[in-house]
Amino acid sequence: MQRVRRVPLRKCVGCQEMKPKAELTRVVRTPDGDIVLDPTGKRNGRGAYLCPTEACLQIAVKRKALERALKTAIPQEIHESLRRQLVGDDHAD
Repeated sequence: MQRVRRVPLRKCVGCQEMKPKAELTRVVRTPDGDIVLDPTGKRNGRGAYLCPTEACLQIAVKRKALERALKTAIPQEIHESLRRQLVGDDHAD
């Protein structure tokens, strides 16, 4: 009898939907205080998960959900950088 593997779920800070971890993009506040996208999902630091869509990023920015999840203020230029990286990502599987 084959065991069924449990799929890890995470909640998107934008749309608040639970989705499989592999479908979401991780945003990390590194120990140095930098805020970066983490395509591997393994970087050290405090993480928040986001659907790889501009709409979810906009909602997260508007509600300051990303700032709350990462427990830090996020400057506008970092929001722009994240938006460029997300939109440029071929992450829509």
